[in-house]
Amino acid sequence: MARRTRSSRAWHFVLSGVRREADTRAVALATGARGWGYDSDGQHSDSDSEPEFSTLSPSIPSAIPVTGESYCNCENQSEAPYCSSLHALHRVKDCQCGEEDEYFDWVWDDLNKSTATLLTCDNRKVNFHMEYSCGTAAIRGNKELADGQHFWEIKMTSPVYGTDMMVGIGTSDVNLDKYRHTFCSLLGKDEDSWGLSYTGLLHHKGDKTNFSSRFGQGSIIGVHLDTWHGRLTFFKNRKCIGVAATKLQNKKFYPMVCSTAAKSSMKVIRSCASCTSLQYLCCYRLRQLLPDYVDTLEVLPLPPGLKQVLHNKLGWVLSMNYSTSKPSSSSSSGSDSDSSCGSDAEACQRKRCRRT
Repeated sequence: MARRTRSSRAWHFVLSGVRREADTRAVALATGARGWGYDSDGQHSDSDSEPEFSTLSPSIPSAIPVTGESYCNCENQSEAPYCSSLHALHRVKDCQCGEEDEYFDWVWDDLNKSTATLLTCDNRKVNFHMEYSCGTAAIRGNKELADGQHFWEIKMTSPVYGTDMMVGIGTSDVNLDKYRHTFCSLLGKDEDSWGLSYTGLLHHKGDKTNFSSRFGQGSIIGVHLDTWHGRLTFFKNRKCIGVAATKLQNKKFYPMVCSTAAKSSMKVIRSCASCTSLQYLCCYRLRQLLPDYVDTLEVLPLPPGLKQVLHNKLGWVLSMNYSTSKPSSSSSSGSDSDSSCGSDAEACQRKRCRRT
């Protein structure tokens, strides 16, 4: 029995050495075996090696973080030579660009999350796979998105790489811990969730659609859920990238994110909500008529008191950018509406005006 104990200790020492060399293997895989589908921890991902993925978008080495897609031009967000250790990038201090909000309608839910997550910054920042990754971790917001208008922004505060890192929505039926031992794109794997991948693919019901360009460390992904019209719209770096789904009325959703990447993190930097009132519709229309200004309130000849009230209640509406550089792909929900951010909203507005 004593010999077996010493043998077990020896194997434990060997396995510890293997884990210490995980980063080195990840770099080697990225440079010499890019088509193998490994995550940065050196473990093989056999769950998402679907052949049709390569036909939708260019192949991306999973161990190499996406760079050059940051919202700001901070030095720690710009492209840099590849580090000898991938996880050394995680030690760079987070920038604070774009984080002006002080009030948040919701934060991450400490009671509804995967086991491989850790919350910091007053539960606004979620850290995934603190040491190494062996699957997919996910979390949802602590508040159901009830009837009305909901807008939130997620900032990528770590290198973005691996099998998938996603932002989206889902119902309470989504099992956040189901794939804790499997590398996969969790959001959009079923009919109860929609997810935008960092690769630019939109996922729903297990299907993938080209939707946008990639996003990486420093990117800000915005999500607008309009329960009145049943629309889900995504933004990247505060510019609209398209309507992802329609006909979402009478459904109860939660904001969700997921990641397979070791030592990855995301942060809620804005979460707002308002009822679908005439005041909201007027502000929404004003923003469409004056899209070239950072904040529509700056150019409106309104009394200072009214400006302050509108800023506090609907400032997020008056600062959203609905202009698109190019039309996005068709909606994953099979909608017959226009995929651009503005035209669909204008059509709904015209219908409402005719009805009244």
